[in-house]
Amino acid sequence: MKSIAIDNLNIPCRHYHTLIVGAGAAGMNCARKLCEFLGQAGVAEPAARIAVLTRGVALGASRMSGSDKQTYYKLGTSPAVADSALSFAASLTAGGCCHHDLALAEGLGSLRAFHSLVEAGVPFPHDALGAYTGYKTDHDPSERATSAGPRTSRYMSERLEEIVRGYGVAIHDRQEAVALLKADASEPARISGMLTLERGSLESAECSWRIFTADNIVLAAGGPGGLYETSVYPRGQTGMHGIALRAGLAAENLSESQFGLASTKFRWNVSGSYMQSMPRIYSTDADGGGAREFLAPLFPDVARMASTIFRKGYQWPLDAERINGGQSSLIDLAVHCERARGRRVFLDFRHNPRGAGEADSFSPAALDEEARDYMRAAGALQSLPIERLAALNPQAIEIYREHEIELASEPLEVAVCAQHCNGGIAVDHWWRTNIAHTFVIGEMAGTHGVKRPGGAALNAGQVGAQRAAEYIAARHPQADARIDRQRLADAVSGLLKRYQGRADAAALAPLEVLGGLRRRMSTAAGHIRSLAAARAAADEARQLCEEIERCGFRIGDAAELADAVAADHCAFAAWAFITAVHELLAAGSGSRGSHIVLDAEGGAIDRDLRDPVSGDVFRILPENESLRERVQRLIYDPESDSSFELEMLPLRSAALRDSAFETVWADFQAGRIYD
Repeated sequence: MKSIAIDNLNIPCRHYHTLIVGAGAAGMNCARKLCEFLGQAGVAEPAARIAVLTRGVALGASRMSGSDKQTYYKLGTSPAVADSALSFAASLTAGGCCHHDLALAEGLGSLRAFHSLVEAGVPFPHDALGAYTGYKTDHDPSERATSAGPRTSRYMSERLEEIVRGYGVAIHDRQEAVALLKADASEPARISGMLTLERGSLESAECSWRIFTADNIVLAAGGPGGLYETSVYPRGQTGMHGIALRAGLAAENLSESQFGLASTKFRWNVSGSYMQSMPRIYSTDADGGGAREFLAPLFPDVARMASTIFRKGYQWPLDAERINGGQSSLIDLAVHCERARGRRVFLDFRHNPRGAGEADSFSPAALDEEARDYMRAAGALQSLPIERLAALNPQAIEIYREHEIELASEPLEVAVCAQHCNGGIAVDHWWRTNIAHTFVIGEMAGTHGVKRPGGAALNAGQVGAQRAAEYIAARHPQADARIDRQRLADAVSGLLKRYQGRADAAALAPLEVLGGLRRRMSTAAGHIRSLAAARAAADEARQLCEEIERCGFRIGDAAELADAVAADHCAFAAWAFITAVHELLAAGSGSRGSHIVLDAEGGAIDRDLRDPVSGDVFRILPENESLRERVQRLIYDPESDSSFELEMLPLRSAALRDSAFETVWADFQAGRIYD
């Protein structure tokens, strides 16, 4: 099929053995491994059978996100520190709501994936004897972390892209995902491909429809970057969760996202050495005046405040368990309060932390033992934060300079931002979804549970990619889809009518829809939550989707068409996410992971920090730890009254058997490992 006539249009149509949607590190690794595994299975010219679709090769979190020392979390390779896959899995599941089989698969596949990246040319450091010595990250007992610097994931995706292009895999760039298509003659539920909008460029006024069909679909489109107003996701990453959910893919743990301090002018996490260098943190009014040391009243002295700022570096995500006792996430909560009052918050690397109304009174000698010993060992006890940052990690300064922000001469505005979705589309230990021949990898896969060690997402994306590719090559090496041209044409025709655009006054403006849903998500499904706010937001999200169905969008040109597509699927995704948040809060989950639940029955925090709206002392509902042993599963059901079916499912076990080598060998040779 080279083209198909639909509604007086002749739409180009291409068919592949496997279609990979997303060009980040996970998607590119899947394409690489699939070429290799299919070739090993005897498939001729495997690269010609694979295609990668992407909105932009240079866009997305792999290319555009990071921090001072972007971490890759793997099985431990430090020479003197023992580790095991079971211990690795225990760290991944410690926060709850994480399937044990997925965690163990990530541990067992970790070194295979890591050394594959090393061979691809990612510059992970090792010593003269070849030891990849690691360091500890948050929630990590075994020095499993390593790094190639602030651009680790960028190096990964670039090196993998070079390999994929060298193999000859087709990469279709500037493709706006519109919908997943179902057109198989024998399996009605099977996903057969995707409708896209091809843009001449991301700023182009021209676009055209494209159809891609495939025997196997791998979704690797990243996190829900288009859903939050206060976000560190790259502006080029929208996500496609709404598209996937509409197609009938089940999701798990959509309520669980990660939030943390990040800069807002240039979107970048201020974790690691940005906080370990202990900058001054202050707020101003909206115009930049009225500077205030808002953290000072929360700590007994500047030394305690500075030591807590230091710990914020490796305890970067907001953590509901790290607030009382002046712990590091008290800083996130205080920043939230300042911004909720309409004030702006800054990190200032030109000055040391200050007490209320004081000049610099910081002294490295007064730091607590943990902070003082670390900074001494790192040779970073200089007088000013910018000097300490330069000693810890000069690349951390350079990456802002590349974006015309000079930390030595200007403060850096920050906020508590959405950074990563720990939930997503439900997958099994081969990263298969509930629909045959469809796989989801990378951040789009809901594998992490409530919280995870820092850097575990990069490992999960690589392991999931190689396992999905291995399964496809083993079980589906040959083409077997039977595309029904008429069913395909009918599906696409309905979508073209959906995005024709309307001129009447009731039609919705796409950018206004996007702005409204993002504000709603940040307010009701962000790091501060309440049952009442979630209930109201879920109703509003449902009403917005009904209004879109009823009124359609105002579309005047190609840019507005692309915005309408994004607004449509983001509105649907937001409805699902907020529904998941509301149902979890209604089940009494309480505060957990990276969000705090406010409730009159909750406990007051042990600092005089008040809700900027009500003026009341923050009362935080504690976590219901009994829910850690279950995952919340959501699936779209247009026939039900609620539109979404939700249930709490028990965690899957690891199913690790103490089998003899001969038994494993026999199962492997017979292909029973894929059953």
